[in-house]
Amino acid sequence: MKLKGFLRPDGKIGFRNHFLVVPTVICATRTAEEIASNFPNVVYLHNQHGCNHMKDDEKKVVNVLKGMACNPNVAGVLFVGLGCETVPTMKIFESVRATGKPAECLIIQEEGGTLRTIEKGVRILQRMMEQCEIKEIEVDLSSVTVAIECGGSDTTSGIASNPVVGYVADKLIDLGATVVFSETTEIIGAEHLLARRAVNEEVAKKLLELVDRCERSALAGGEDIRGVNPTPGNIRGGLTTLEEKSLGAIYKAGTKPIKKVLEYAEPIPTGGLYFMDSPGHDVESVSGMVAGGAQVVIFTTGRGTPTGCPIAPVIKVTANAKTYSRMSDNIDVDVSDVLEGKTTIQQAGERLFHKLIEVLNGKLTKSEMLRHHEFGIYLTQPTL
Repeated sequence: MKLKGFLRPDGKIGFRNHFLVVPTVICATRTAEEIASNFPNVVYLHNQHGCNHMKDDEKKVVNVLKGMACNPNVAGVLFVGLGCETVPTMKIFESVRATGKPAECLIIQEEGGTLRTIEKGVRILQRMMEQCEIKEIEVDLSSVTVAIECGGSDTTSGIASNPVVGYVADKLIDLGATVVFSETTEIIGAEHLLARRAVNEEVAKKLLELVDRCERSALAGGEDIRGVNPTPGNIRGGLTTLEEKSLGAIYKAGTKPIKKVLEYAEPIPTGGLYFMDSPGHDVESVSGMVAGGAQVVIFTTGRGTPTGCPIAPVIKVTANAKTYSRMSDNIDVDVSDVLEGKTTIQQAGERLFHKLIEVLNGKLTKSEMLRHHEFGIYLTQPTL
């Protein structure tokens, strides 16, 4: 199956052609927003972090900002720093530029303030877009990494929409694509089933260790995670326990072997199925997988959510007919006909697969149309 993609200098393939403004610290976010607002095809990251982090969290921030800039959906990037942030702005910029991707950097304190930085940033982006060489080529599914997410789950998620996505995940892998799923909190109670699918004992052990680490971290903060999840929305949607929620959630990952367990925002290898450590927070989870290299997201929801991503299209899927009726401006694919017995999981899966191919070839998702550019970073330590 052939697709049209954009060839980047590092050999990776993008399916969108964004120019991205990355504020490396919260103090630069407003300036980055103003720079980006001057162009219809420029997006920015609403970064709320970048300073006074403890070591592990600073590493996460660096990895996410670098990963978003290096994502193949990005054609060129402008970094904007303040000048006194603890995150190493220049090192992040230089590491991205080393990939061959067009990249520039501005420091607000060195430019003389917000207005001068905005003016210079606009000129830099204009020149970058004029000079950037865009190569569109024909590729196959082996160039695609699909992130899979669920949020606002209800009883229909585990029964229909997640199994439909699981069918698509299996088909993608059979065709040479890469699939990644995440949300460590939402495999608790089902982790033993996923561990059986690990390609070896090392992968199984790391998966179980992630779950243990997650639970111990919550207990250290005074929370029994099995008692606070499902969320109130999940409960109103009919889910009663974390185990029930997890058993439904893991269906979206299909049936293929898990090749590796990744840390948050770690680069995703090619080919096969991978699990990435992340919270159940949808925005932070999606940001981590896209920073890892995913070019597109399939996102199931029972109760409905508008969540998108600044640089990757998010295909929203529901099996709840009432939710689709209420939130059709946010949801791309309705598979409630599976619950009604009018179609099979396989048939609905083929319909979703067709939608995915359309999106990879340029068709906008609802979240893209509405410019839902939610962005967040998963941090676990106090800010100093």
